[in-house]
Amino acid sequence: MKNEPASYQIIAPISGKIIELSTVPDPVFSEKLTGDGLAILAASDEVLAPCDGEITLFFDTKHAFAITTSAGVQVLVHVGLDTVIMEGDGITALHHTGDKVKAGTPILRLDLPLLEKRHINLISPVLIVNYDKVRRLVTPERPGERVAAGEDAVLEYAV
Repeated sequence: MKNEPASYQIIAPISGKIIELSTVPDPVFSEKLTGDGLAILAASDEVLAPCDGEITLFFDTKHAFAITTSAGVQVLVHVGLDTVIMEGDGITALHHTGDKVKAGTPILRLDLPLLEKRHINLISPVLIVNYDKVRRLVTPERPGERVAAGEDAVLEYAV
């Protein structure tokens, strides 16, 4: 009897509207140069861990972080497309590299009024960076659907 691959879910790290990765107006994401997944047009000020694991990457500018699961899958959350130009303004880190977190743990707090005032595009890619480790990647939510942070599964994968 053949073993079925273990299946896992990635939950929405931020509330908002699902956007298909291929339509994100940045070729680094739309052409899957950084990883495969989807994007969420952020509508909430709290960014949560999308899965259980260890924070293995946290940019100094706080605009992106990655969590590596126990299966070795690295999930990247990139908040906004041009937040890096803010150099950390408007984003408060609640955790750091090396912290072990559970899905739903608050990682970042956003100052949405400031980001909106600075015309920051809040499309936020959620990617599996090392998708060569993944056998199957499914997006259960469809583009245009709204998701709630910490509640809705936005990606499913098997290893």
